[in-house]
Amino acid sequence: MDIRSLSSYRIPRSSLDHGTEEQRKAVQTIIDDVREQGDKAIKYYTAEFDGVQLDNLKVTDAEIDEAVTQIDERMLSILQEAANNIASFHERQVQQSWMTTEENGTILGQKVTALDAVGIYVPGGTAAYPSSVLMNAIPAQVAGVNRVVMVTPPGKDGKVPAGVLAAARIAGVRDIYKIGGAQAVAALAYGTESIKPVDKITGPGNIFVALAKREVFGIVDIDMIAGPSDITVLADETAVASEVAADLLSQAEHGELSQANLVTTSMVLAEAVSEEVDRQLEELPRHEMARAAIEENSSIYVADTLAEAIEAVNKIAPEHLEIQVNQPMEVVGRIRHAGAIFVGRFSSEPVGDYFAGPNHTLPTSGTARFSSPLSVEDFVKKSSIIAYSEAAFMLNAQKIADFARLEGLEAHARALEARFKSEEK
Repeated sequence: MDIRSLSSYRIPRSSLDHGTEEQRKAVQTIIDDVREQGDKAIKYYTAEFDGVQLDNLKVTDAEIDEAVTQIDERMLSILQEAANNIASFHERQVQQSWMTTEENGTILGQKVTALDAVGIYVPGGTAAYPSSVLMNAIPAQVAGVNRVVMVTPPGKDGKVPAGVLAAARIAGVRDIYKIGGAQAVAALAYGTESIKPVDKITGPGNIFVALAKREVFGIVDIDMIAGPSDITVLADETAVASEVAADLLSQAEHGELSQANLVTTSMVLAEAVSEEVDRQLEELPRHEMARAAIEENSSIYVADTLAEAIEAVNKIAPEHLEIQVNQPMEVVGRIRHAGAIFVGRFSSEPVGDYFAGPNHTLPTSGTARFSSPLSVEDFVKKSSIIAYSEAAFMLNAQKIADFARLEGLEAHARALEARFKSEEK
């Protein structure tokens, strides 16, 4: 890995990348076709892009049952334990409706209501992601969403990977469809003969999925437009080079556009990590993708002081931040921008990806400056409650009418004053 000064750091391209003109046009064509032709278009594009001819889009209960039998008992137990951890964490995020009554009889409050239906997109292609099923479905279930629909691309055999279906069974998702790409997003947004439309779409995908989510936003809500995965490790001389290198590669193997940075106060560690990354790359099954990510998008930055290193981390605003310094908890309070913070040597990033409980659907490419991980709050909406008493109304109505006239909205003012006239009668 290249070792650089902090002054050479450049903020990565935004995860809100618009894609190429050709990609945008392709996505719009697919969405239009799905809106007009429904299942017929879905089947056409599944054959075109996935190489699979589907008679039925929906995964049957028998297919789910078969998938579960293919996973050994130990792995099922691990999936269940991870699901329990995720549920326990997200249950703490649940917000209650509330109301308050003032002395004059006014009632104000907030009503929290779960969304009726959500669609979760689970990526396929180069890998299977049971963890994405758990991380998207469980918060929705905890929030009280009535209908959770899952879409995921089929393999060449026309089936969904067994681990993905086993995770869906554990998460309580049974409405599953073997479709992916922009066509799946369009189906969730507009509905087809087989798929009822939803109110929100969550989950990561490739550039075509991201562009499709952008296109349908407003018809439905979306969680975020996820970009390539990234990790930053903040470390001093106490960190172990082989472990830091392994953690950097854990994100580099996601794809060629992934980014893995080390920010350190130790040149000795920087050089040792660079050597370790090169050595460990040779042993990875996905070494070609990981190498491209390391060589094209990743660097080691050496800072003069820990304060300078922390400021650099806040500038990067990483999706995943590992803190491997002598007193890591003392640093946590100084981090302003990070999707998830992994504190100490034994909090390796995969701990959060799979098992600890916090959500692994995180803001990418610097968007942690203004956004948060997926949570229960993403699956609810809030309504304000306003119940003015007569006393409160009579006390404030003329003030409100005057305010309305300040904005030139006479009908607003008269709506208030109409009640004065009613009282006079």
